[in-house]
Amino acid sequence: MLDALADTPVTLLVGARQTGKSTLCRAIAERDHPARYLTLDDAATLAAAHADPVSFITAIEGPVVLDEVQRAPELFRAIKVQVDRRRTPGQFLLTGSANVLVMPKMSESLAGRMEVLTLWPFSQGEIEQTAEGFLAAVFGSKPLRPPPSAGSRRQVIARAVRGGYPEILQRIDAARRRAWFGSYLTTILQRDVRDLAHIDGLTQMPRLFELLAARAATLLNYAELSRTVGWPQTTLKRYMALLEATFLIHSIPT
Repeated sequence: MLDALADTPVTLLVGARQTGKSTLCRAIAERDHPARYLTLDDAATLAAAHADPVSFITAIEGPVVLDEVQRAPELFRAIKVQVDRRRTPGQFLLTGSANVLVMPKMSESLAGRMEVLTLWPFSQGEIEQTAEGFLAAVFGSKPLRPPPSAGSRRQVIARAVRGGYPEILQRIDAARRRAWFGSYLTTILQRDVRDLAHIDGLTQMPRLFELLAARAATLLNYAELSRTVGWPQTTLKRYMALLEATFLIHSIPT
């Protein structure tokens, strides 16, 4: 991220909620790249951004961190004007818990002015504090074999179920982890998904998540999934796009 801040006017850090975006940006703004910190989770700040985006941006002096910028996508046009007026590296460090570039209200992509980075939950190597060599092994010339430290099948499944969110790693009890994930999912549906689009059927979303979880790492068949969940394919694809925009699912092209 520091490389992007050194030569690009706008850096956008996106990723799911609770992956550590705000913590990382605050640490950078306090030490490596001094900047003012503003969050659009603050009601007064959000109201000011909505009321007059241009005045909101022009009133900012020096580098700034704008947290949860997806809540005010109209700021991007004002940021473009400011950057074109004074093209200084590291002016804006933005974070978003949704992919703002695919939002319907997004009118400016800041192409050529912004670098987009994604912060994922911790990898297994980061959790275990060990060097990772999986990708090198996959693309290497030697046959791929499970590392000695991979553990038993039960241990691998336990790691997959636990995941890599920083908060969840502090909960030893499985019931408390399930409670955290339940609250996390409810919050995302009731807040972030509704912020992106006013849609019906949110009460049926948990059922869709169950179906998608059972199909992880398999080919996505919209026709079969549509029949199972009982939605038209057009509705299903719209919901899937929203889930991908909020980093709840991630599809891999075949």
